[in-house]
Amino acid sequence: MELYNGRPETTEGRLPREVRTYDYLDNLGIEYMRTDHERADNMEACNKIDAVLGVIICKNLFLCNRQKTAFYLLMMPGDKKFKTKELSAQINSARLSFAEPEDMLKYLDIEPGAVSIMGLMNDKDKQVKLLIDEDVLEGEFIGCHPCVCTSSLKIRTKDIIEKYLPATGHDFVTVHLVGED
Repeated sequence: MELYNGRPETTEGRLPREVRTYDYLDNLGIEYMRTDHERADNMEACNKIDAVLGVIICKNLFLCNRQKTAFYLLMMPGDKKFKTKELSAQINSARLSFAEPEDMLKYLDIEPGAVSIMGLMNDKDKQVKLLIDEDVLEGEFIGCHPCVCTSSLKIRTKDIIEKYLPATGHDFVTVHLVGED
């Protein structure tokens, strides 16, 4: 794996959703580093990607309430354990569970394994609420996928908060996850 500045030289063989991500970031003037890799199916593969990027890629969970009337994208450090009860209490939403792959595609134009804050650019109707663990906000950079699981990006946290999110029309709620047993 190599680290590159910005978008690939050619978009041949890349999915439209990935190319749209690069276009979106470039149009906003957001600088990013990129690495291309095989699909990361385990923590060992993720750790190798993290080492190339020099940042820990966030764990991104796409959640919903039992009635499927509220959808959430949770960004949290990869080393924290997710506890439904802990988050539910903070956002006043009982019975959180993982959303279906069809919902990921419908709202974020993302498939399982590629869930990322970059998908919010596809949520034109603002159906997804963004939740960010406070520890993620403390980092200088955020690692995420460009809507596909075969590339990863390193972007300044400040650019995500001050440029990217306002452009998508999304705000976020800061949550505090302990994630311990």
